[in-house]
Amino acid sequence: MRVTVSESRDYFLRDGEKFFYLADTCWSAFTNASLEDWEYYLEYRRMQGFNALQVNVLPQHDRSELDVSPEPFKPGPGGVWDFGRVNEEYFDRAEKMTEMAVEAGFTPALVVLWCNYVPGTWGSRLVKPARVIPRENLESYVEYVAERFGRYNPVFVISGDTNFESDEAVEYYATALKVVKSRAGSCLTTMHLMGGLWELPEAIWKSPHYDFYMYQSSHDRDSQRLAYELAEKFYSMPVKRPVVNGEPCYEGIAGGKYNRFTRAEVRRAVWWSLLSGAKAGVAYGALGVWNWHRLGSVFRGEGYAGPSYDWRTALGFGGAFDVAFAKWLFERYDLFDIEPANEVLSAMDRDVRAAQGKGKLVVYAPYSWDVKLRVDAAAYEWECFALETRSVVKPRVEVSGGCAVVRMPELSSDILLIGVEG
Repeated sequence: MRVTVSESRDYFLRDGEKFFYLADTCWSAFTNASLEDWEYYLEYRRMQGFNALQVNVLPQHDRSELDVSPEPFKPGPGGVWDFGRVNEEYFDRAEKMTEMAVEAGFTPALVVLWCNYVPGTWGSRLVKPARVIPRENLESYVEYVAERFGRYNPVFVISGDTNFESDEAVEYYATALKVVKSRAGSCLTTMHLMGGLWELPEAIWKSPHYDFYMYQSSHDRDSQRLAYELAEKFYSMPVKRPVVNGEPCYEGIAGGKYNRFTRAEVRRAVWWSLLSGAKAGVAYGALGVWNWHRLGSVFRGEGYAGPSYDWRTALGFGGAFDVAFAKWLFERYDLFDIEPANEVLSAMDRDVRAAQGKGKLVVYAPYSWDVKLRVDAAAYEWECFALETRSVVKPRVEVSGGCAVVRMPELSSDILLIGVEG
């Protein structure tokens, strides 16, 4: 299953068919999941409609402490990792899990260099210097990963949580991009960025080896509008590429003290992204799954994320079904050609988002509220979805002052309105 970029440069194809990228974020699976648990997890996410998985190749610095696999590199003097000697047992297991995922229908999205492994980054200051890959070992490690996993046609996510804060870090990532393309040229590449980042170094955004934009909106409650603001920025970049929100707010994570993100807030971030330029797809994350936590174990990220749920509890969170429903709607109405179109809104409310494609108009509102549109009401057949319950309701449409006024039913839900030209 090979993923490619469309001729229009704004969405994906898989084996030649339109492909909506819907990834689950399970960064720590290679280190923390048993093969039996992995098999169960794959079937559950397959059942829901997910088709991609974002996994860190190396151990995640803030995962839950329940490793069930060997370390990725052989120990050197003093027990520190020798980055010149990979531990084949570790990568045998990671490859087996990748193979299982592909056989279940998933496209793996594998992070090559989370920022804590790169010098000159904020992440590198969190761990011992011995966990930073020396420059002399960089290319051999990246070559090894590209060759070992490239046969499975993954997306290679070159960076993890980076903000390119130093020239050294930029050089590492630019080099890794080039090396991956030289060894696995048919695989797509992207960058996982620090939350809120969109200004990229020229050496990165101009790179011919960089295939699509992936941004991280925010896990901060006061910055949720970044979901659509960053989508707009990346959609307008000088080099056109598909755009994915690869990390909206995670369901269950603490966006403020004693205040966890709900499925409704995740759903809002997803639709804000999709209708604002990040239409190539989206990722979902649940606190407990991304860190692969088991109750009773130590979660290293509790200070900023809050106490973690057990992964089996988090696997069943309702938000995963909501984002899978977004994929279903996107495919059902063939929304791959939509473009941001908030200018059709008569009353400008920045939290209401609109997009338009050939013969269709899509509007998302985070509340059930009348929507006034600068379009010919009679030209469209209208359908409305109450997203909280995934129910279909029939709105009443009137004409006022040359605009279409969609009278929303009194629902306690965010809504998606789709108009299809008759």
